[in-house]
Amino acid sequence: QVQLVEAGGGLVQAGGSLRLSCVASGNVFTIGTMGWYRQAPGKQRELVATVPRVNTPTYAGSVKGRFTISRDKNALYLQMNNLKPEDTAVYYCTAGVRDPGGSWSSVWGQGTQVSVSS
Repeated sequence: QVQLVEAGGGLVQAGGSLRLSCVASGNVFTIGTMGWYRQAPGKQRELVATVPRVNTPTYAGSVKGRFTISRDKNALYLQMNNLKPEDTAVYYCTAGVRDPGGSWSSVWGQGTQVSVSS
């Protein structure tokens, strides 16, 4: 079993920066791709960025060039620069986890609030 705990959210002015972190614990050797999603009030949860164990990350078009995803051992990070009010959302860390039978499932963190004022 894998658990994810996020940290680093907060309130920032437009143009500012925040760095989110997500630490995985438990059976971390079963983790494949990790990523960040976000959900704004009244909207569906959307992909922000993902990074596999190897290979290059992918980004949503709305954050490309402003956000950088990275991972180091059991931790996942999201560096967010030049934040905009439309980036305001709850940000969730997620990990693809493989069970002993070879099936994949998703594990989610509890979310961290990011608020950007204009």
